[in-house]
Amino acid sequence: MLNLENKHTELLLYQKRRMNYLFTSERLGFRDWKVSDMSKMTAINGNPNVMQFFPSVQDEIHTARFIQRMQTEFETKGFCYFAVDKLNENEFIGFIGLSEQTFESPFTPCVDIGWRLAESAWNQGFATEGAKRCLKYASEVLKLKTVKAIAPELNLNSIRVMQKIGMIKVGSFEHPLLKNFKRLETCIFYEIFY
Repeated sequence: MLNLENKHTELLLYQKRRMNYLFTSERLGFRDWKVSDMSKMTAINGNPNVMQFFPSVQDEIHTARFIQRMQTEFETKGFCYFAVDKLNENEFIGFIGLSEQTFESPFTPCVDIGWRLAESAWNQGFATEGAKRCLKYASEVLKLKTVKAIAPELNLNSIRVMQKIGMIKVGSFEHPLLKNFKRLETCIFYEIFY
């Protein structure tokens, strides 16, 4: 009897955690950012392995600006690169979501899908699972007609995720914000239409 009560209690806690999110996937919860995310996101942004396809690691000041920008985008547009938790452990693991891109290119402005996860969350299918769920939100709730994804051509892991979630390669371009970083400047962009 005690075992059934424990299972019931665990189920109630799990359901309560799910209610704290804008939406969920099987294993992940997607939400707006909180102050308590700052130190964990700063640690993710400070990891050279996580940031290998970016010009540099990012410190607390850059992370604070990023979180503030995401909160503003969520408030004004109903989307952002969402803070993501693993539901079972209620553990913050990074971001997966949508963001408006306005840098100078033939295909901007556009809505982009992106992800950045703690190294401890790699190779478990979270980026793919989360990106698929965000695309569903983009289509069904936001009623977007298209979403793009952008990555340096060296970032094969992100490109594989783009392919797994059903996006189609459109082309490559020289990213204007990476022109001083020749190793990263050539980027691939993928797209999905609804």
